[in-house]
Amino acid sequence: MRQMSKSAVRVAREAIAAGRAALPDYGSRWSRHDYTQPQLFALLVLRQFLKTDYRGVVALVAEWAELRRALRLRKVPHYSTLAHASRRILAGAEAGGLSPALKPPWSDTRASGA
Repeated sequence: MRQMSKSAVRVAREAIAAGRAALPDYGSRWSRHDYTQPQLFALLVLRQFLKTDYRGVVALVAEWAELRRALRLRKVPHYSTLAHASRRILAGAEAGGLSPALKPPWSDTRASGA
């Protein structure tokens, strides 16, 4: 049986664990490395769980120290960071796979001429 939770902190912990298992820490070696992709993924999951928008989840995380600790956030991202992450991380999820930005370059069949 699957456990359901009403705890945002528990959902955040599960989401970051799933993000760590499925996503690389950073989309590019040249990124600023302020937030990992699993952290951003967990924030996007919380946005859905709390039924709020990007600004709302950022405001809640800014005021919720236990949630920041669970996500290991040193600072709270700007809401636009979450909007950009949503397009990048979740783009391929609707199609059933990783977004092109997250796929390794050697997995692209177009590059090999196939």
